[in-house]
Amino acid sequence: MDSTRSSAEGSPQHPEPGAFAAYGPPPTRFLTGRKVLVTGAASGIGRACAEGFAAAGAEVYVVDRAAEAAKEVAEAVGGTAIVADLSEADAVDALPDDSDIVVNNAGLQHVAPVHEFPPERFTLIQRVMVEAPFRILRRTLPHMYARGWGRIVNISSVHGLRASAYKSAYVTAKHALEGLSKVVALEGAEHGVTSNCISPGYVRTPLVEEQIAHQALAHGIPAADVMDQVFLERTAIKRLIEPSEVAGAALWLCTGHTGYITGSSIPLDGGWTAH
Repeated sequence: MDSTRSSAEGSPQHPEPGAFAAYGPPPTRFLTGRKVLVTGAASGIGRACAEGFAAAGAEVYVVDRAAEAAKEVAEAVGGTAIVADLSEADAVDALPDDSDIVVNNAGLQHVAPVHEFPPERFTLIQRVMVEAPFRILRRTLPHMYARGWGRIVNISSVHGLRASAYKSAYVTAKHALEGLSKVVALEGAEHGVTSNCISPGYVRTPLVEEQIAHQALAHGIPAADVMDQVFLERTAIKRLIEPSEVAGAALWLCTGHTGYITGSSIPLDGGWTAH
């Protein structure tokens, strides 16, 4: 398949017809010989991606500012822990530049009305969720271009496609990430590099769980009502999505059936954007 190639230069290997069903799992070690850099990899979606890509045979760079958690994940998946604060340009520019796959996942949240939103918090969110992905891709794309193959998976959000009140910085950052992803898709196409966004709704992660009190305050409702009145109000499927489901979509974008998908945003939103 075009997503399987030895670490040495050479022609991509394609699977035999019927090697795996269109909706079935890919071969178990189909990313052997590939390197993947995952940001925010110490927990939540990032950890699920690190585990999934390692299980598929990839060598994983586990990037996170939480040192002990990053080391624990790296040890569990046989990867390399890299402790870095993505709000610092020098730290981002020191990350490895030899990844075949990049999963831009790291993020943070702040919930407040625009007129009360701390400017320094707004700036921090843009640095981590927009500037850091740009800097990472700026460094890794030459390696992908030289090999004639690469996959960029940007973990966006339904908030990259829709807006919600009280999340000006997060919504701005996710919309920007969607735009960056599309530009990279256009530039990378001739080099065998695809770039796509995965746009989930609310995922069962610490980032979402930590929002409950802030959402209750911002909306003027009891914390017990946040799940139904905020998180699940606009979804047809009334549950949070699991990190493993997002990681599964990220892996799928690196299989041989998805080489023609680029510049896209794949909603995993339980029907939110169907309205």
